[in-house]
Amino acid sequence: MKISARNVLKGKVKRIVHGSVNSEVVVELSEGVEITSIITKKSAENMNLKEGDEVYTVIKATSVMLASD
Repeated sequence: MKISARNVLKGKVKRIVHGSVNSEVVVELSEGVEITSIITKKSAENMNLKEGDEVYTVIKATSVMLASD
């Protein structure tokens, strides 16, 4: 797989919660470090995602915002 995005992180699917339209997929990058992605339920089904699968999280954003009090 070749991709232009530079922020590609490998991890394992820890949990999947299917809704009526979307699925919440929690990926564990390392022990205690997780990232959550909301994808369409159809995409999760097409990828045949299940807990324990190795996946790549691809982060492509034009801006990242931070806030502080």
